[in-house]
Amino acid sequence: MLNLEQSREVFDSLWRHKLRSGLTSLSVFWGMLMLVLLLGSGNGLQRGVTFQFKDDAINSIWIYPGVTSMPYRGLPSGRSIEFTNSDYQDIRQQEPAVDRLTGRYYLRGEFSVSRGDRSSSYYIRCVHPDHQYLENTEVTQGRFLNAFDMRSFRKVCVIGVDVAAGLYEPDETVLGTYIKIKGVLYQVVGIFDDSGGRNENKQIYLPVSTAQRIDNGQDRLSQLMLTMHSSDIDASKRLEESLRNRLSEVHRFDPADEQAIYINNSLEEFKRFLGLFAGIQVFIWIIGILTLIAGIIGISNIMLISVTERTREIGVRKALGATNRSIVSMIMQESILITGIAGYLGMMLGIGLLCVVNAYVLPTEPSAETMFLNPGVTPGVVIGALIILVVSGGLSGLIPAIRAVRIAPAVAMKS
Repeated sequence: MLNLEQSREVFDSLWRHKLRSGLTSLSVFWGMLMLVLLLGSGNGLQRGVTFQFKDDAINSIWIYPGVTSMPYRGLPSGRSIEFTNSDYQDIRQQEPAVDRLTGRYYLRGEFSVSRGDRSSSYYIRCVHPDHQYLENTEVTQGRFLNAFDMRSFRKVCVIGVDVAAGLYEPDETVLGTYIKIKGVLYQVVGIFDDSGGRNENKQIYLPVSTAQRIDNGQDRLSQLMLTMHSSDIDASKRLEESLRNRLSEVHRFDPADEQAIYINNSLEEFKRFLGLFAGIQVFIWIIGILTLIAGIIGISNIMLISVTERTREIGVRKALGATNRSIVSMIMQESILITGIAGYLGMMLGIGLLCVVNAYVLPTEPSAETMFLNPGVTPGVVIGALIILVVSGGLSGLIPAIRAVRIAPAVAMKS
């Protein structure tokens, strides 16, 4: 037990050897600081990459048409693949693993959109109703596109919050009004908010069937997107293979021709990132722990030097009746004090630096370009690391303490 007299002796010893104590504390301080910063940076990077997947459903598959690179059944290479509405219907009816499905019909570039005397350029997306779930679009007013809009070729649209802010006054009613796109009036039936990036809220959604008819797109689709009922990686790979085989039969290309169609499996990519970050976390912990161990070894060495320098003092103490327990306690308390204070200061400085970076360096609103988001550490993790550090510091002083009590008083006083 630490008493007042022993506390004075411990602090007096540290004060008389300020340089040695400071250098020893620095190694522990630096090790704890690096551990906190490495863990916080790793968490920030993982949150940033995870945010990139937030805009789209994680268990989604995106299919893009390409150009064949292999001849197939007498057909030459270099043929362009074009998706159609029948591909959409075929997948919808024949693939039970598919949960949500949408196609996109591209109207290329930005389009001038006007309402009264206000106009600006925005992006147009022509989609099916399930597109809302593929992009995790949050409808804040009104509704999204529905099946009736598709069947009736209705001239309706859903606009982003930035579009609404650009074409309407803040207190103006939006739902039910009309905006003009390429000379055609569309009724606004909903407003959405999308956290995927700065341009996501500058989008306007139109029914794909309406856009195909107005733009003379016939039944062409530029892209197919879908989600599965499950989030199993093996199931997603089986579905990916089934889709490739199905489309190869319809459009007559070799299933092994990866340039004929491009399939992006978001779930597979997400799992790959999770595995990568698990490895990064292990690496960070190894580096941090090795740094702390180096500091603890430094404390043990310093305590050995301290015991050697204080051999005569220890001999005098034992000759005057000091118990082995009191000598061991004094040396271990000195080691624990150095470790505890230095580790705590390193931990607090690391947390403070992460808070400064989060508050003043990183953008307040994450975007599609954000790859580093909200760096920080779990309090339980760093406190646990600090406790382990203090215990290890105490144990590192145990070996020098045992060596000290083994010195015979007569031998110690002659040294």
